[in-house]
Amino acid sequence: MVERRLLKNFDIGLVLLMLAITVYGLVVIYSASRGSGNESSVVQKQLMWAIAGLIAFSITVSIDHKSFPRLYNWIYGFNLLLLAAVLVVGQAHKDAQRWLGFGPISVQPSELAKISIIITLAVFLTSQRDKLREFKTFALSFVHIAVPMLFILKQPDLGTSLVIVAIWLGMTFIAGVKIQHLALFLAVMLVVGVIGWNTPYVLKDYQKGRLTSFLNPEKDRLGSGYHLVQSRIAIGSGQVTGKGYLHGTQGQLGFIPENHTDFIFTVAAEEFGFMGAAPLILMYLMLLWKGLLIMSETEDFTGRLIAAGIICMFLFHIFVNIGMTLGIMPITGVPLPLMSYGGSSLLANMIAMGVLVGVGMRRHKINF
Repeated sequence: MVERRLLKNFDIGLVLLMLAITVYGLVVIYSASRGSGNESSVVQKQLMWAIAGLIAFSITVSIDHKSFPRLYNWIYGFNLLLLAAVLVVGQAHKDAQRWLGFGPISVQPSELAKISIIITLAVFLTSQRDKLREFKTFALSFVHIAVPMLFILKQPDLGTSLVIVAIWLGMTFIAGVKIQHLALFLAVMLVVGVIGWNTPYVLKDYQKGRLTSFLNPEKDRLGSGYHLVQSRIAIGSGQVTGKGYLHGTQGQLGFIPENHTDFIFTVAAEEFGFMGAAPLILMYLMLLWKGLLIMSETEDFTGRLIAAGIICMFLFHIFVNIGMTLGIMPITGVPLPLMSYGGSSLLANMIAMGVLVGVGMRRHKINF
């Protein structure tokens, strides 16, 4: 139960934004899956996950983030256990083994891993607060995320791995590590990336194609550039007011692959045009702004870092997903938070929102 004195800091606006974006997603998912013959089933599944997410949200809001240091080993260990289980008994789909099946329910542990990493990394950085300027601490913080990230890369899931790196960069920067250490890391990653790109079997050909197609999609418009070409056509054809709900030709006729997951924004922009896409972006900006306010006002160091990690996670997802539909970012398979179809993603996002709102409720220290 939440103490009554904390309710005065309960950010109802942030909750309403979460609900509004989720409902918007349900509406667009129905349109995107229309014609498949199971659009009602798809929406029902997403709605059930939304209800589960709201329950999880209610639970996480009631948890005091100051208890996380005591739960550090359990959270980090359970996260690794789930990720390891995926590689052993996980379900495979489209050359990727990312899901754990529990009867009729499939869960993607890598989505939940992002929340676990944010919480445990915040606890670790707080425990090393006096040594944050040392390179050893910086290196150990990367090892902290590298262990679960190796499991995720093995699935393979490059998109989630990039999200985790973005979370780590943002949290360590806010924590106060040396800029020189961050610059050195980025330089090393650039060298490693070049070597990995030119080393056989590190990245599959289709992965390379998806990562580079945004530079010149017309070069292979029927292959690696197909997604982007069709997405641009759909968004451009939406113009100001859109083609109307359920009347988007590119989305309805199946020209846009993964239109209810990775390219959900494309469907929204085609059917509702600028008048429908702009409010969605505005809601995301308001969500991020409210998160920044919580982070800046939180007096507890662990809570501030947790808020920073959640903001970085949402920011990366939003910028990369919308960016890839417009052709300014590589196609990495990163879903749009609270919008894209996917139960595990929706559940993880609502848990993250619960943790963020919970931090905001306890942003002020109690002095005796």
